[in-house]
Amino acid sequence: MTYFSELNGKKVIVTGGSKGLGLDIAQAFASLGANVIITGRTESALLEAVESIKADGRNCSYLVADMQNVESVYTMVDQAVERLGGLDILVNNAGVNIPKEALEVTEEDWDQIMNTNLKGLFFCSQRAGKYMIPNGHGKVINIVSQMAFVGYIKRAAYCSSKGGAVQLTKALAVEWAKHQIKVNAVAPTFVETEMTKAMFDDRDFYEDVLNRIPLGQLARPTDVTGAVLFLASDLANFITGETIKVDGGWTAI
Repeated sequence: MTYFSELNGKKVIVTGGSKGLGLDIAQAFASLGANVIITGRTESALLEAVESIKADGRNCSYLVADMQNVESVYTMVDQAVERLGGLDILVNNAGVNIPKEALEVTEEDWDQIMNTNLKGLFFCSQRAGKYMIPNGHGKVINIVSQMAFVGYIKRAAYCSSKGGAVQLTKALAVEWAKHQIKVNAVAPTFVETEMTKAMFDDRDFYEDVLNRIPLGQLARPTDVTGAVLFLASDLANFITGETIKVDGGWTAI
């Protein structure tokens, strides 16, 4: 048996796919022969990401979309489905965090986090469901966070958004099960990427994080991507409403 070979030819959207974790996920799907569209707000970053994926002879293109704007999300999904000729897998990876003490969080901060991490995720899934439901199949994979299950400093809004996304995953899984659409989530711990490097320049913060992870290291993008590919594959065809924690044991304590 060749694992993940069934992903060849699948039609995939990866939101927030221009860099970091989203780019790694998109590259993995493309390497397995999937037809991938990545989305994001910055066209130059998307173009660079697509060029890097296509340089390996893979099939990938992009669409600009603002996850905080419902009409932008709807337009993106509609255009992606038209371009791909359908939709098999949606990976809701786009997300934002604004680390602040709870007393310092503004309404603008709260809205930006919620509108991207929860509102955008819902309406992207809703639009994808419009196309998946008539076909009687599809997979939605939400990238959430271990912060949906534990609290942490300077993350009141972020924890709230990710906790909501876990519950939304369950609700959609139950509602769409009759259509054979599986909805699951992956909850990473802190992931080592170029984007998080500056955050970990704070050595006290870095050491605190490592001390909370029994495996003693940060996650790599490939650690998270592996869980996404599993949920997207036929190996996970009887799994729905679940959240896989890729956290090195943090939430096991």
